[in-house]
Amino acid sequence: MKKSNKINKVVLAYSGGLDTSVILKWLQDVYGCEVITFTADIGQGEEVSPARKKAKLMGVKQIFIEDLREEFVRDFVFPMFRANAVYEGEYLLGTSIARPLIAKRMVEIARKTGADAVSHGATGKGNDQVRFELGAYALMPDVKIIAPWREWDLLSREKLLAYADKNGIPVDYKKRKGGAPYSMDANLLHISYEGGILEDPSFEPEDSMWRITVSPEKAPNKPEYVELTYAKGDIVAINGKKMSAAQVLTQLNKLGGKHGIGRLDLVENRYVGMKSRGCYETPGGTIMLRAHRAMESITLDREVLALKDDLMPRYARLIYNGYWFSPERLLLQQLIDESQKCVNGTVKVKLYKGTVTTVGRASKTDSLFDPAISTFEDDKGAYDQADAGGFIKLNALRMRIAANLRKKRK
Repeated sequence: MKKSNKINKVVLAYSGGLDTSVILKWLQDVYGCEVITFTADIGQGEEVSPARKKAKLMGVKQIFIEDLREEFVRDFVFPMFRANAVYEGEYLLGTSIARPLIAKRMVEIARKTGADAVSHGATGKGNDQVRFELGAYALMPDVKIIAPWREWDLLSREKLLAYADKNGIPVDYKKRKGGAPYSMDANLLHISYEGGILEDPSFEPEDSMWRITVSPEKAPNKPEYVELTYAKGDIVAINGKKMSAAQVLTQLNKLGGKHGIGRLDLVENRYVGMKSRGCYETPGGTIMLRAHRAMESITLDREVLALKDDLMPRYARLIYNGYWFSPERLLLQQLIDESQKCVNGTVKVKLYKGTVTTVGRASKTDSLFDPAISTFEDDKGAYDQADAGGFIKLNALRMRIAANLRKKRK
């Protein structure tokens, strides 16, 4: 039965998988509108060109397939890592940071093609629906959003397969046979695994689940040293070789994966209110976080570092909850980016069996580390140790006053 809503064209975030293939046909049938497909290559490691063939089979005339890897890392991942963003102490936000880019391009394509609606395959239980839609509304306030999972009754894999069979929608053999016993989402920053057998938080996933990291036990027995060059808080070279943003993350993923770095098994709090168990592989990001903090340790003022650390959890929640385009995130980003103007130099890390250890850091132009002052040897008067007595006594004043008061009360 067709909807009465007047939708002429809709831009669908389309992967070519089971869910979005069914959504494509469902939109055509239920809304009676033209569907424009948009497929983004953000480094998911799978061929995206088959999506064009599948969309053509479904009668789609306007098909957008775009390589967004460079924009993804340069304009989304790197700014996030300048903030050292970590959600709930552990999660490096690999899925969260990809959604605003997809929302941005959906809206841009909608404007370009004259579409009046956008659609996505996120379920009504998860965070992605919020991220896609907050992004879309922020950039195109009057856009109509169609979220099939909140409208249809195809709420199981069996119903989706039956709908696909009824409507002649080609389904990947692995999907028909069940495929992996969990769902996966990948991009250049990470791979996430959730659902299926992982819904039991006490279940330890088999080692074969992990795709881009070896187990630490099977990692090389010899450590590998890597030097990262920073300019304004971003990595611009690895071992002296200049690279683009996407090239940096690609190379760090290879290095980290080789040494079993970046695996995470986490129960997190979704924005919609429920807890969710997810497993993540973020090898390059894990290296980036450790190295960036090391670079900041010698180039940032103590109180600037403390302020960034105070703001980081809020910044991370904004990204996790879908507020990338919000005024508060944009304001925070200006502060963070201003702090990074002096974050220049090199960091050397050691990769070994699942660990990233900082073993050196240097900045020829912006280091605040002064050996003449911090030395344990004779500093030739650079620091007057006698000054510490008054400093300590003044900082103890409030505690001394409180202690004297307690003494009088006895």
